[in-house]
Amino acid sequence: MNYPMSNPNESTKVIFFALLANLGIALAKFIGAWLTRSSSLLSEAIHSLVDTVNQLLLLLGGKRASLPPDEKHPLGYGMESYFWSLIVAILLFSMGGVFSILEGVHRWSSPPEPLNHPAVAIGILAVSIVLESLSFRACLKEIRRKNPQGSLWRWFRSSTSAELLVVFTEDLAALSGLVAAAIFLSVSWWSQDPRWDAAGAITVGFILVATALLLTTEIRSLMIGEAPSKDYRSTLETLTSEEIPEGRILRLIAIQQGGGRVFLAYKVHPGSEKSADALIRAINRIEDRARALHPEILWQFVEPDFEP
Repeated sequence: MNYPMSNPNESTKVIFFALLANLGIALAKFIGAWLTRSSSLLSEAIHSLVDTVNQLLLLLGGKRASLPPDEKHPLGYGMESYFWSLIVAILLFSMGGVFSILEGVHRWSSPPEPLNHPAVAIGILAVSIVLESLSFRACLKEIRRKNPQGSLWRWFRSSTSAELLVVFTEDLAALSGLVAAAIFLSVSWWSQDPRWDAAGAITVGFILVATALLLTTEIRSLMIGEAPSKDYRSTLETLTSEEIPEGRILRLIAIQQGGGRVFLAYKVHPGSEKSADALIRAINRIEDRARALHPEILWQFVEPDFEP
């Protein structure tokens, strides 16, 4: 029996866009941090470098998740996309958030050193904001395509696309961090007090830590087996009533398997159907029609049963 595989991840183009944007931004920030000795800019440079690594991990997770089922992994490798997304959240917390906080605290407690060429740093941050905005816009476009009417918060809580969740969260944190860094750096330049620059690094760090914790919560829910956001029960109820006289769905379990794949297990009341052979053929037709309507359904386990 040939099992249909999920379509190529439609979020891949968003990941590639974010990867290129973050790589260019990271290089610019590192050069700017070296020239200006700005803690805020160094924190942002580390953040962009971590984001670049994260995009590579997401691409690896997407490739691994598309592998077909085998004897050792009979349900496929779709859950790997969740694992690599969790690694991304850990890196965002440790290498991004914690490093920024430590760098800011170190700069705050060290003898004050004036910034060099602060206008250069602010210019780099301004360009970075523009590039991150373009990346964020591409991400929002993909989200709106999948969720044309719902709120972003509702999509964030119900989405099962780990890759898109990560890119959205990273872009949002990046934009927030860039704006914060630009504000604190400007105040530091205006007041000639480098501690404001250190405070900017600490603020960026807390933004990243909060973002990583929020993302980890969502990925954890997916890893332990979250129900898909799509309603499959209504489809199965309709198909069952059409294929089995007086038949109906008694119990349905739907679990998101990662990689855009869905696992379904359900019990069907045989209704007035008395022939076992006819019932089996009807159930096979239900499975085929359900998969045709929803190609992301990789596995279906169906059992005829009566109500207890």
